[in-house]
Amino acid sequence: MRRFLAAVLYTALILGANAAAAQDIGALEALRAGSMKKLAFLPEAVAASQAPFLDENGSKITLTEFRGKWVLLNFWATWCAPCRKEMPGLEALQREMGGERFQVVTIATGRNPPPAIARFFDEIGVSELPRYRDPSQRLAREMAVFGLPTTVILDPEGREIARLLGDAEWDSDSARAIIAALVGAQR
Repeated sequence: MRRFLAAVLYTALILGANAAAAQDIGALEALRAGSMKKLAFLPEAVAASQAPFLDENGSKITLTEFRGKWVLLNFWATWCAPCRKEMPGLEALQREMGGERFQVVTIATGRNPPPAIARFFDEIGVSELPRYRDPSQRLAREMAVFGLPTTVILDPEGREIARLLGDAEWDSDSARAIIAALVGAQR
């Protein structure tokens, strides 16, 4: 298994660097396996919404706060069973790969009061993900989020390059290989 993972990650880095430089979506698509097969890469990057949402202190922020790094933007809700299932994998991905060049950003959209979000995170054992909120659902609407969970990958310029509808195994070898390829391609 370790040899397989090492081979996948090495291939991802090589393919990813070439993919980003040449805008070769096919190389990134080849890394998709399991639940990552649902990840759809866009033919061209699309500017993400700049609608404000709330940080953990209730202050308004926008996605421009994350410019300069790859962002895995996850829209979720406390009542969403598939969200509950995938959130620990998102935290594992952030813990393993998060840093100056990559970040997982989770945004509870709709009616999700802070105490309910805290309870949700406590129940599933998640402590390292942000507790951003989009109570008006403006950001979700402007980003064409029609179901939960929805995950969008943003490039360092704040443009959407890929989207996955439904839950996924974000701590899988495939997810890590895709993120490693993207992050490794950043100059």
